[in-house]
Amino acid sequence: MVPGTFRAFSARGAERPGSPAARTAWSGLLLFAALAAPAVATGATPVYEVSAHCDGKARCYPSIGQAIAASEQVGGGWVDIRVGPGDYREKLIISRAKTRLTGSGVAKTRLHFDAVAQHARAWHRDGWGTPGSATLTIRADRVTVSGLTVENRFDYLANDARPEGDPARIADAQAVALLLDVGSDRVLLRHVALLGYQDTLFANGRRALIRDSLIAGNIDFIFGNGMLWIDRSELRSRPRARPPAPGGFQSYIAAPSTPRSQAMGIVVTRSRLTREAGVPDGAVALARPWHPTTRFADGRYADPDAVGQAVFIDCFMDAHIHPDHWTGMAGTARNGSKSAFFRPQDARFFKRGSHGPGAPHRDIGMRWSPPQSTDSMWKQFAADWPDIGK
Repeated sequence: MVPGTFRAFSARGAERPGSPAARTAWSGLLLFAALAAPAVATGATPVYEVSAHCDGKARCYPSIGQAIAASEQVGGGWVDIRVGPGDYREKLIISRAKTRLTGSGVAKTRLHFDAVAQHARAWHRDGWGTPGSATLTIRADRVTVSGLTVENRFDYLANDARPEGDPARIADAQAVALLLDVGSDRVLLRHVALLGYQDTLFANGRRALIRDSLIAGNIDFIFGNGMLWIDRSELRSRPRARPPAPGGFQSYIAAPSTPRSQAMGIVVTRSRLTREAGVPDGAVALARPWHPTTRFADGRYADPDAVGQAVFIDCFMDAHIHPDHWTGMAGTARNGSKSAFFRPQDARFFKRGSHGPGAPHRDIGMRWSPPQSTDSMWKQFAADWPDIGK
């Protein structure tokens, strides 16, 4: 293949992102790239490189999407996709099991896109804009991602600064960086940076471990019904365009929607809860309970069986953490209004062993505690996951 023959989808100026014409053109490019990939010797671990300087080298591509498409033609064991330094404006899906995506470091390899929920419905199978906005979607078992930044660059702050009623203001401003989609399990992320504002990380699959990494955002920037363990990482709260009301909440770190039948939701251990400039003291909640609006036989309303779980153990908490630590969240009532309210006291929220200026808390009546030790939780989480490490 001649280097530079293909362009990433986002470089196509003629098509609107998400339009049928754009998706058809992009699918054709990826298929051609996959068919042009050279065969791999039986028993070898295929390695696909991504570089701006392939110079005719075999299994080397100018975009990550082309390398992913080529790797999907190989069955069986692991494949390695090694991404060189650079800015890659691409919107990607990893659907092949046993895929390793390795960058050259978070400061050198930057994957980004700028989709926002209000305009991203065409990207999702059910027309749901929030997951459709994801820069990177993983919907496979045994996927490892390391050494890169994944970012949604939608200009949240500029939109947040627009007054209510401004016709240019986007109402559905969720903009996901990473979607752990239905079908994902045993996903390992190490030495990555996940950057966004509202809804940075959507855990909508089974198990994922994030270690030695950075996750940054403001509104519910770690959320979903998946089993997500975050260890030895930084959870960085980002500002909003306006300060909160005195004593109120400006933003929220986690918004779990853990099914009642699921023993584990979002667990954060040995991590640092920090903030960017502009985030005031005492303004950020650790979590609030998300009850997604769901269609049932008798109507469409907030799922009563989404009893979110968020656990923070042995974490540093800076002064931006609100003294209540937890707060409630509105949801859809049976009459279709947003009048339902879900209290943190009815969720599965817990904190232990934390320190720092934001660690002290007021007693607001939180009584739930995990029924098993952290070690027992880890053993259950890591079962049948041989490459998870410790």
